[in-house]
Amino acid sequence: MTSEVGILGMLMKKLQQEIAVVVKEHWQLDTREVDVSCPRELGHGDFTTNIALKVAARWGIPTSQVTGILVGELAQRPFIRKNFTNVIIAEPGFVNFFLSPQSIWRELSRGKYNPYRGRKVIVEYSAPNIAKPMHVGHLRSTIIGQALVNIYRALGARVVALNYLGDWGTQFGKLLVAYQKWGSKVQLKHTPIDEMLRIYVKFHKEAKIHPELEDEAKAAFKNLEQGNKKLLQTWKLFREYSLREFNDLYKRLGVKFDYYEGESQYQKSLRKVLNELVAKKIITINEDGSQVVIFDDEKITPMLVQKSDGASLYATRDLAALKARLKKYHPTEMLYVVANQQALYFDQLFTCVKLAGFSNPKVKLTHVKFGLVLGEEGKKMSTREGEIIKLEELLNKAVDLAWRTVEKKNPELGRREKAKVAEAVGVGAVKYNDLSQNRLTDITFNWRRMMSFEGNSGPYLQYTYVRLKSILRKAGKLKSLRFNADILIELDVNLLHKLIQYQDSLLRAAKENSPHLVANYLYELANLVNSYYHEAPVLKAVEPLRSLRLLLVQRTALVLKSGLEVLGIKVVERM
Repeated sequence: MTSEVGILGMLMKKLQQEIAVVVKEHWQLDTREVDVSCPRELGHGDFTTNIALKVAARWGIPTSQVTGILVGELAQRPFIRKNFTNVIIAEPGFVNFFLSPQSIWRELSRGKYNPYRGRKVIVEYSAPNIAKPMHVGHLRSTIIGQALVNIYRALGARVVALNYLGDWGTQFGKLLVAYQKWGSKVQLKHTPIDEMLRIYVKFHKEAKIHPELEDEAKAAFKNLEQGNKKLLQTWKLFREYSLREFNDLYKRLGVKFDYYEGESQYQKSLRKVLNELVAKKIITINEDGSQVVIFDDEKITPMLVQKSDGASLYATRDLAALKARLKKYHPTEMLYVVANQQALYFDQLFTCVKLAGFSNPKVKLTHVKFGLVLGEEGKKMSTREGEIIKLEELLNKAVDLAWRTVEKKNPELGRREKAKVAEAVGVGAVKYNDLSQNRLTDITFNWRRMMSFEGNSGPYLQYTYVRLKSILRKAGKLKSLRFNADILIELDVNLLHKLIQYQDSLLRAAKENSPHLVANYLYELANLVNSYYHEAPVLKAVEPLRSLRLLLVQRTALVLKSGLEVLGIKVVERM
């Protein structure tokens, strides 16, 4: 058994071993032929096996005889359910097993579960460009990346959360030239990001009329690379002002980084990296003096690593950064949470790293791709040149919509509490709208659906948590709650079975780097518990059933809160 299996996976392995003992004893079948899986439908059991078919085919005996022996022996095991139905024999010979409630509760109560202990994962995400406002295009990388950080940590991995700022490159030559020509020191001090965006947009408009501005920008960036003090001083101001605004947004989004890096910090190591590529004979120098890496795979186009004027590129700095991180952190895996459009670039980067021998073959390099953010009309959420949808404006709109709903539902709440709830619900709705969808697809901002308190939405899950907490508050003291498997009915057992799937949803999400698998689980759990407390009386149940159901409601609330926090979504006690 590997350490990287969930709670259900551990119990599945246990059942597989028990089945192997029986088939080896009765039919001398190789234990490696025993296969156990999870049925698709909850009502079809927790696990299923087709070993009876294999035995019957091998020995020419009736399938029913094999299943009869399996059922007879395995039903005596303590982790197989004794009440209701022990097993279901599904034609033509599959045997479906239900876990005993005692074994499920025992696993749920064990506390911290760390199947990824010993792993070290670097996650690079968000990565905005300094001197520009964070806009809707930064949303997916930022919140998918943070969710992956949280998921890996929840599974016991050591995670390094990195924000790799775009703080170097030719665009800063453009910005420096623009600031010298049209910038305002006063505006830079009071509204820095807006001022930097204004002059950057103006540069591009002017460059269409005066193309020589592009040459000035190239020269300015080259001087910056060579350490021009005046240019460096201005560039540092741009960076400082940008980080101040970014951090305000990250705080609202519940995003936290262990380290901020920038392309600029790898400038000094670029020559060494290029020399290593030359030594490995994987660089080709073009007639104009530019340098490229050409790959054997024709599907991967050559990667430019140095311009004809000697200036560096993003790819060169990325190579230096990757090499430095491997040496500094010694990770087992590195994730780059970057849009689909960069798929070719990461093929180039990872292939170049292997050719150069920078990376240990055991270190897994992964490009975590994601689709576009689209408006309700299905168009990309950006407008005319220079007119971007700022992330702050997007969040403010969501919070404003949430405020209206909260005010309608709970007018008695104080203004401060309404503001707190509206912030949690609005920002949570934006995040859940993204994280509940497969990251590979484009996501659409349908405001009505994402702000709804019904259906697959963040507010629905938050409201479910609030309802559960309300039940627990009405119940009074909960210190003496105890689990009693003898009084369970099918409704209780179904909820119990759903609860044990939480850790496995985290594990699947980590294996596929897909937070939507956690969101899907939470939505299914919310649906189930909402049906549960309507069909199975909780507060009006008589003891000891009342205490048992309160215990299940308490555990469900805990799992909902934990899962939402993993997705980076806050819960509130009242809504």
